[in-house]
Amino acid sequence: MMQRYLFFTVGLSSVVSVVVVVALGWWWREPLVLWLLDTEPAVVTVNTSDAPASTVSLVPTYSMEPIADMVETVNPAVVSIVVTKDVPVYERVYEEYRPFGGAFGGSVSIPRLRESGTETRKVGGGSGFLVSADGLAVTNRHVVSDTSATYSLLFSDGTTAPVDVLARDEVLDIAILQIASTTDRTWPYLPLGNADDLRLGQPVVAIGNALAEFDNTVSSGVISGLSRSITARDQRGGAEQLERVIQTDAAINPGNSGGPLLNLRGEVIGVNVAASLEAQNIGFALPVNAIASVIESVKATGEIVRPFLGVRYRMVTESLVEENNLPITYGAIVLPGADRDQLAVIPGSPAALAGIREGDIILEVNKVSLEERSLASVLREQAVGKTITIKIWRNGTELLRSVTLEAM
Repeated sequence: MMQRYLFFTVGLSSVVSVVVVVALGWWWREPLVLWLLDTEPAVVTVNTSDAPASTVSLVPTYSMEPIADMVETVNPAVVSIVVTKDVPVYERVYEEYRPFGGAFGGSVSIPRLRESGTETRKVGGGSGFLVSADGLAVTNRHVVSDTSATYSLLFSDGTTAPVDVLARDEVLDIAILQIASTTDRTWPYLPLGNADDLRLGQPVVAIGNALAEFDNTVSSGVISGLSRSITARDQRGGAEQLERVIQTDAAINPGNSGGPLLNLRGEVIGVNVAASLEAQNIGFALPVNAIASVIESVKATGEIVRPFLGVRYRMVTESLVEENNLPITYGAIVLPGADRDQLAVIPGSPAALAGIREGDIILEVNKVSLEERSLASVLREQAVGKTITIKIWRNGTELLRSVTLEAM
C-alpha cells in the first residue's frame, strides 16, 4: 500500500510540475513548448569582466541556400526534351455478320478497329541542357534515337523551342541539338567543369525531367564512385559499354537521361545517363571531359569527328597474359583482326608513320597510363591534328613515339 501511494505521489507531482511550467509560460507570454521543440541552434550569453556580452552557437548551422541559389541560376539553361510523332488514329466500327450465311435469320455486330488518319502526339521525353549562347544543347543519344520523330525543348519558364539533331554519337551515348530559331536571341547556357578534379563525397546536384513528366526536378547527393565501367541497357533491349562514368547517390530517374550533373558552382561535371534497377540511389553520369571534345567538334565542323590512330588492338587482361606469357600486365597490345585483310597497323595511318608495329604494347598516351583505362577512352579526349606521345613496350624495351592524330 505504501509503495502504491509513493507511485501515486510521484506521478501527481510530475503532472503538477508540467501544469505549473506551462501556466508560467502562458503568464510570461513565452512559448516554452515551442522553444523546447525549436530546431534553431541553442544560444547562450557569455559575460566577462573584460568583454561585452556575446552569443555563442552550441550547434553548427548548416544552410541549404547555396544549393537553392545555384539551382535558381542554372535552371533557365536546363531543358526537358519533348518527343512528338505522327501516330495512327483508330476508330471502332461494327460489321454485321450473318451466321451460316443468314440461313437461320438474324445477324451479329462484330466490333473492329479501323485506321482513321494520324495525329501528332507526345511519345516520349528526356532531359538536356544548353552549352552555348546560340542554342547548342546536349542530351543522351537514346533520348533522340528515333529519326522519324520531332523534338523540341521545354524551358523552365514554360516556353518551347523546336530543335534539330545535329549529331548522334555512336560511341558515347551523347547527342548534340541545335535550336531551330530564326531570331538572333541569346540563350542561357551552362559552363563545363573538369571531371578530373572530382573527389569521393563531393556534393553534386542532378536536374532533369523525371519520368518525362516532372520537368526540372532537382535531387542532390554526393559522388559515390569514380571511373566505373558499366553495361547500360535500354527498354528496347539495346546495350552499350560505358567507361569511366561517375557514380552518384543523387536520384536519377527515368526521364532524367541527358540532364546535367552539377557541382555547387553550377558547372556541368557529367551527363546523367543510367540508374541501377537493382538498388536505390545508384546512378551514373558520363564525365564532362569525355563529351567536351564532341561538343567542340560539332561547333567547328557540324559533325562528330574523332581522332584516328590506326591500330587494331586488345586490352591486356589477366587471361591474355597467361595465354601468351606476357611480361607486361597492362596496356593495349597491337594485334591483327580475325580476317586476313584486318592488319594490326593500317598502312599510311598515324601509327604506321610513327613506326608502331604489330606486337607492340601501348602503355601510355600523353603520360596517361592504360593500366585502368582503355586506349579508346584516352584517344577520345584528344583533338584531331594534335601531336601526342605514346609509350610502347617492344621486346623488353620501352620506347616513346610521337604521333600526329588524323580525322577518322
